[in-house]
Amino acid sequence: MSRPGFLLSAWPLRSAAYLLTGAVTGVAALAGLVTAAAVCGVLAVVLVGLPLLVVVALGGIPVAWAERHRLRLVDRTPVSGRHQVPAAPGLRAWLTTRLREQATWRELGYALLFAGVLWPVDALVVTAALLFPVSMVATPLLMATAGDGHEAKVLKQWTVTTWPAAFGVAVLGVLLMGAGAYVLGTAAGARAGLTRLLIASREGELGAEVLELARSRARLVDAFEAERRRIERDLHDGAQQRLVALTMVLALARLDVPPGPLADQLDKAHEEAGKALAELRELIHGIHPKVLTDYGLHAAVADAADRCVVPVDVDLELPGRPGRAVESAAYFVVCEALANVARHSGADRARVSGGHRDGRLFLEVRDDGRGGADPSAGSGLVGLADRVSVLDGRLVLTSPPDGPTLLRVEFPCELTEPADRSA
Repeated sequence: MSRPGFLLSAWPLRSAAYLLTGAVTGVAALAGLVTAAAVCGVLAVVLVGLPLLVVVALGGIPVAWAERHRLRLVDRTPVSGRHQVPAAPGLRAWLTTRLREQATWRELGYALLFAGVLWPVDALVVTAALLFPVSMVATPLLMATAGDGHEAKVLKQWTVTTWPAAFGVAVLGVLLMGAGAYVLGTAAGARAGLTRLLIASREGELGAEVLELARSRARLVDAFEAERRRIERDLHDGAQQRLVALTMVLALARLDVPPGPLADQLDKAHEEAGKALAELRELIHGIHPKVLTDYGLHAAVADAADRCVVPVDVDLELPGRPGRAVESAAYFVVCEALANVARHSGADRARVSGGHRDGRLFLEVRDDGRGGADPSAGSGLVGLADRVSVLDGRLVLTSPPDGPTLLRVEFPCELTEPADRSA
């Protein structure tokens, strides 16, 4: 509005169109909300109208949608209107999500304000800043047509009976139209700012961005776990089988060679091949153990406990299997915790317990060692916490001096397929 060419630009017309469509949309919103509330009130006598009140609560969504599109007339910045995506398909999940999020109630509040207060203000500004000056500019035309060249009503308030007076009123109307253009621009800018504040707050946009970030993070975790399983499968079915075949060939060759330097070299080669095979098996087991894929978390934790140098009691109650990402993360947390017990705690015994309750998988690793575990000492606890947080989990460590040490981890998840207890 501070630019010299504002009056000759399209912005006064765009401002007038924004305010004029606001008045029309406001009347429609008022009629719709009043009609819906009246119908629900009448039907509430027979308890049919109570569920229909949900329609009134959701009435702000279409109003906000229309307002976002109207804002394009005077605001070139896109207005975000993203709502939360329901966790499950179906109308019930959609209604539950809409009624629980703040954006729905904020939009309903805006719709009530729009239908009760804002559209009359829009209509008043358009009438005073546009329609009145236009009717004054049209005074000579009215005098020549409706007044037969003798008289004309100006704003239905006073009568003009001469042509000089009629043209003078028209000139005054042109000047008022210029001033009215600034009034329209100011009012439209204020209305657009208020609308953006109420239906497109920064908190809502930030929440949508955080939600999308969490989903992309979950997709990355799933892709990472799939890649781990692919590497484990390729090593197990490829390199490991070749090393097994090489070990057998070396053993057969040793049987066919008489004692001597060549036989000693074959013995060394056979021994090195066996060591390489053992190391490869340990590597494959560390990437993604086959027992975890085939039998689930309970069997994999029991296998890890059997391989731990410290005696470990296992007490897990899992009637089903969590998602693959959660299952893999939980297993490696237990493995790292048991490795820390064996290396640093000096414990005589450890215990792994856990289960699933209230939509959360929880695991506890307890030992009777010396305690005093320090995450900054390079024990891998920081990495465990990062791995858990990627899946929206929580890791809690309690390790006072002289022990005992308790590591508790929780993951939000649901159990799907039944666990295979035959392992």
